[in-house]
Amino acid sequence: MSKLQEIMEFEHFKTLTPIQEAMLKRTNKNRDFIGISSTGSGKSHAFFIPILEMVDPDLDEVQAVISAPTRELAYQLYERFKGLADHFGVRMKLVTGGMDKNIGTLTPQIVIGTPGRMKDLFLDEKNLRLDTAKIVVIDEADMTMEFGFLEDLDQILSKMDENVQIDVFSATIPENLEPFLKKYLHDPEIVRIDKDEKYQSDVKNYLVPCKHMSYEEKLLQVLPAINPYVCLIFCNTTEEASQTAKRMREEGYDLVELHSGLESRQRAQAIRQIQSQKKSYIVASDIASRGIDLEGITHVISCGFPKDLKFFVHRAGRTGRAGRDGLCIALYKPTDVRAVEALMRQGIEFEHKDVRRNEWIALKPLDQKQPRKKDPLEKEIAQIVKKKSKKVKPNYKKRQREEIDRLRRKKKREIIQNDIKRQKKERAKMKQRAKREQQ
Repeated sequence: MSKLQEIMEFEHFKTLTPIQEAMLKRTNKNRDFIGISSTGSGKSHAFFIPILEMVDPDLDEVQAVISAPTRELAYQLYERFKGLADHFGVRMKLVTGGMDKNIGTLTPQIVIGTPGRMKDLFLDEKNLRLDTAKIVVIDEADMTMEFGFLEDLDQILSKMDENVQIDVFSATIPENLEPFLKKYLHDPEIVRIDKDEKYQSDVKNYLVPCKHMSYEEKLLQVLPAINPYVCLIFCNTTEEASQTAKRMREEGYDLVELHSGLESRQRAQAIRQIQSQKKSYIVASDIASRGIDLEGITHVISCGFPKDLKFFVHRAGRTGRAGRDGLCIALYKPTDVRAVEALMRQGIEFEHKDVRRNEWIALKPLDQKQPRKKDPLEKEIAQIVKKKSKKVKPNYKKRQREEIDRLRRKKKREIIQNDIKRQKKERAKMKQRAKREQQ
């Protein structure tokens, strides 16, 4: 039995995905490689299987380095492949921020880590030699660039053997990443995997209006209408994620919270809980949109839209993986309409939906022109402009403008008064909630 067959048997694989086939069936396995394929296409096994085939368990030195842009993603790669590495007697070390810097007495043969911490140990503290590696993998290269870690990788690679093999995997290759690739990769083999029907998931996109509600309030209305195996809920900021998790717990939902506002120990604990799949709800900020890799995510809910709409695509990519169905629900406010329209121009098809009595109902498509209701204020202004006495009096235009200004000031006062009433109601609700928490 070949090592590949043994790995496939250990991992219970019946077939390889297209990106795995492209990587494993290359004629020149020492050539630099760029693999471009969508989220959920099996990129991690595509680079780890060849590493296991290459590593010599009897050679006491670092032979492969795998770089991941976030500690969450690095941790998941480590946890996913630890059993496989142990099976073949290969030592593997996880190197990320927030962890003990002690490398131990035995030199690891595979290092998985974040660029910053690997640079610290390799170049600054000289506790870990990475320059013996024969292969370096840069996973999620576009995200590595977005998070500003290319400089750390640049310093690491500049001290490596010039013949080191570099494999780059990413969902996209942004233009800003190309100078870095040209600097370090020599005549790379480039494989781009287009969506394959065999692995194409059936992901539906629901667009749900919040109307007068906050994202949190609308979320609590939506949740009873779904029955997820795992539901991943994204918020745009750390503060929003923390507040959303708090509100859900108050309503009795058992969940995992994951965002940069947590301490390193709490984030590691959250990742362990996510991997165990004992919780049905995960509330996260975008730091996790490319750092959570679970096959069991059936629902993704976006509370609003990120500034960089690429992250919305990454959020949606967490569900419907490996050919499974999935549902992506986007909660939107009037201020989000431009983002929705931009995504629709990119080809995302939304079904306009709402929830009533825990049931989904269809709404008119967002892009369908709605008849404009005449604003009462504009009606009154139109009447003033239209009204013109037979005998035109001096300064009538000035008086007309003054009357229009008076109406607009009146309308503004009404808006402010209504807003004050709304805020008073919200404060009263918060006080009642605080009282209940104290009891």
